[in-house]
Amino acid sequence: MSDSQYIFEADDSNFESVVISASQRQPVLVDFWAEWCAPCRSLMPLLAGLAEEYRGEFILAKVNSDENQALSAQFGVRSLPTVKLFKNGVPVDEFMGALPESAVRAFIERHIAHESDKLHAAAMQAYRQNDPETAVDLLEKAHAMEPGKSRITIDLASVLAGSGDPARAEEILNELPDYERSSGEAAGLLATLEFAREAAGLPDQATLEAGAKAGDLASLYQLALLHISQSDFTEAMEKLLLIIQKDRGYEDELGRKTLLKLFAVLGEDPLVEQYRKRMTSLLF
Repeated sequence: MSDSQYIFEADDSNFESVVISASQRQPVLVDFWAEWCAPCRSLMPLLAGLAEEYRGEFILAKVNSDENQALSAQFGVRSLPTVKLFKNGVPVDEFMGALPESAVRAFIERHIAHESDKLHAAAMQAYRQNDPETAVDLLEKAHAMEPGKSRITIDLASVLAGSGDPARAEEILNELPDYERSSGEAAGLLATLEFAREAAGLPDQATLEAGAKAGDLASLYQLALLHISQSDFTEAMEKLLLIIQKDRGYEDELGRKTLLKLFAVLGEDPLVEQYRKRMTSLLF
């Protein structure tokens, strides 16, 4: 038995308690090894060092495969070393061979719940339970701990936007790298915030419809913004296509650029593919 509180010898007699039960509380890394295996001897001190470094964020269990052949067979071990990670009583990930420290560390990090992750999960649970104030507080704390985690940043911005603080939401999103702001969920959220800002203080719908009917493209564009604010995306895209049809270059291709922003907001919505094809046919 190891002297460390984070490292254990596991065998047929104690596997249930050392691995299966323990993995209900934290990840358990199970190292299947043998005395004759040279790569095992190089990997074992690396795993032991990481177990000490992480101080209980995961537990290391060592299984001598020669002495516990039934366990090795039960979990499909075909080569040594094989390292399996258990969570909630079952193996969820594995690697084989003596990987370098950077690769082993990356493997472990995929499964470790850091304090910021726990705060993040609690925040989203609070938000689903209609408690946005608690959600924002927890997400702000998680973001302060790990500002580089884009998932936390985006969820914080989304909750802020939905809770009536669009300025702070936009400030948070602008902390993301350019490549993350310009695509995916972040781009859609930024576009949503921009649309909301542009839609503030628009004339009433009847006035805009009269201007659009008279051929005023500014009114037509504002009418599209109004429809977006009302979540009437089909009508909004129809108006933007009409701007492209009437004057493709209007206000530096405002119709096309606004459609692209709206596509980012809608994401996987089937309307996107439909209207992207229509936009392309008008442009080309």
